[in-house]
Amino acid sequence: MSTSNLKSESASRRMPLLQHLAELRNRILWSALAIALTSGVSFWFADEVIQMLIRPYGGLLQVIEPTEGFAVFLRVGLTGGIALASPLLIYQVLSFISPGLTSRERRVLIGVVPGALLLYGAGASFAWFLMIPAATDFLSKFMSDIFVVNWTSRAFVKFVLSITLWIGVAFEMPLVLMFLAWLGAVTPKKLLRGWRLAVVIIAIVAAAITPTIDPFNMLLVMAPLFTLYLFSVVLTILPYKARQRKLS
Repeated sequence: MSTSNLKSESASRRMPLLQHLAELRNRILWSALAIALTSGVSFWFADEVIQMLIRPYGGLLQVIEPTEGFAVFLRVGLTGGIALASPLLIYQVLSFISPGLTSRERRVLIGVVPGALLLYGAGASFAWFLMIPAATDFLSKFMSDIFVVNWTSRAFVKFVLSITLWIGVAFEMPLVLMFLAWLGAVTPKKLLRGWRLAVVIIAIVAAAITPTIDPFNMLLVMAPLFTLYLFSVVLTILPYKARQRKLS
């Protein structure tokens, strides 16, 4: 084989990789541009968002560093910008990986993404309307005869955003278990038989997520998570049966 042929074959092998890298660069640039634009919108409403975030506290928050207020403003604005840009970010990720997927895997993704957004929204709403007010009420009254409650803006806003994020992530459990069932790692029968282990794992997760040590707030997180677990057992029947039909 001549040297020119070897060079042409080497170039043909490199082109797909170079094209993928170019596409990845373009999608990262579009994603960064989307975050920049949505962050600009988010910064415009950051004052109202911060007031909404501190509403469970019921008062003004103190700042103890010269740049703390501005840092909180940036955190809220960028977080809001990423949240607003998330549909486009998801689209960019799916568009980049879809050429390497089969038609069946693409159909699964089309169904999974809206479900993931809905579950995350349900978890974030649960955290905002139930979890955060209950936790704030407990923490603000804990040993009030000894401690003076005067939380800093940085700590409280981080606390609210973290709780909302992780409760929303925890509500993605049905999709995770469905994916594992689709891979054949779990079955509905195994999940149903392992409910005791699930209670222990959920209790550990609830203890890690819950910012307080009282059993009320832990049960407030455990109850919906265990309900989601039972709901997940039902949902895993569909991918389990589909996998059995494929293997038979």
